[in-house]
Amino acid sequence: MPGAVKAKGNRQRADWLLWLRSQPQMDWPLAIFVVTLVFFGLVMLFSASYATAYYRFKGDSFRFIRQQAVFAFAGLIVMYIASRVDYHIFHRLAWPLMALTIVLLIIVLFMPELNHAKRWIILPVGGNLQPSEVAKFAVIVLFAHIISVNHKKMKTFSYGVLPFLVILAVIAGLMILEPHLSGTILILGIGGLMMFVGGTGLIWFGLAIVGVIAAVGGAVVLFPDLVPYAMSRIESWQNPWADALGDGHQIIQSLYAIGSGGLTGLGIGNSKQKHLYLPEPQNDFIFSVVCEELGFIGALLVIFLFAALLLRGIYVAWHAKDKFGSMLVVGVIVQVTLQAVLNIAVVTKTIPNTGISLPFFSYGGTSLLMLLGEVGVVLSVSRQGSEERA
Repeated sequence: MPGAVKAKGNRQRADWLLWLRSQPQMDWPLAIFVVTLVFFGLVMLFSASYATAYYRFKGDSFRFIRQQAVFAFAGLIVMYIASRVDYHIFHRLAWPLMALTIVLLIIVLFMPELNHAKRWIILPVGGNLQPSEVAKFAVIVLFAHIISVNHKKMKTFSYGVLPFLVILAVIAGLMILEPHLSGTILILGIGGLMMFVGGTGLIWFGLAIVGVIAAVGGAVVLFPDLVPYAMSRIESWQNPWADALGDGHQIIQSLYAIGSGGLTGLGIGNSKQKHLYLPEPQNDFIFSVVCEELGFIGALLVIFLFAALLLRGIYVAWHAKDKFGSMLVVGVIVQVTLQAVLNIAVVTKTIPNTGISLPFFSYGGTSLLMLLGEVGVVLSVSRQGSEERA
């Protein structure tokens, strides 16, 4: 009897290992682009953060990079595991994941304020959890689920607009209360682009513009505290030198950093602005340090990597096995690309400061872990897509 049990266990283990070996290959170009961004991001994060970490944490220059490296290592493992899991499991998890997200977004409103906002749930161990990062993935999964189920009815209001509108209204409303305007803008952008690709009629997007204007007006009336918050961002963007030591300080220092880099930069580690001139160089304005240390050429390299990731993501989405997989890829790639575009636009003073981080570069464990997990889902889609092509 013990021998039979042992033999059965060996057979199950052998079957499991055979399943792992027999799976189709993931999309290696996309995986390589992501891994390159992760390690490039870690190098730049250490360079951008060690001065701030040294002064803020009593000589511990490795504080930020140590924590980020742990999350990067864990994230790459999660990415690989997720690439091995059948992505269709998220069909069943779409609504439960959204329910969990809403609960987290409500809980965070009762957390202490950090930097004048309630965006983080303080955990007993493992640092803080940012529910907005979970919300991005939840919206992607649920929208992909709804679009794949109702793709033939997406031109109608009942199926192509109403459910998405309700979901975005709930998520955006909770995030505005934090307040988290940048995250709200990003999620609305992800949702809108997924609806467009999924087949929502163009006429509804025209009506949506009117709805957004009305929603902004309603927010001004219902949440008057948001008006000074938003207006100060716009005023500091239009003329940062009007308050050079206040709201305009960060963008001014960002422009100094970018201008100092020139064509080839000052060299890795040689940024001057990161030495307590540029606030939070390890976070939203890390691209400024990239420009200062690596110059215009380094900035182009970062943009090229994100563009390559976008193009490869489009390829994977186009060759996906089904509509659900295709829309999952669209959502994740839109999230990464849109977030990168908005971040670069902010640090170059193209748009007002929104507080959006640069994917794979900016400090933030929850963000990096979630993002690499999402990429793993994309790689899972690519595996089944390659199986179909074979």
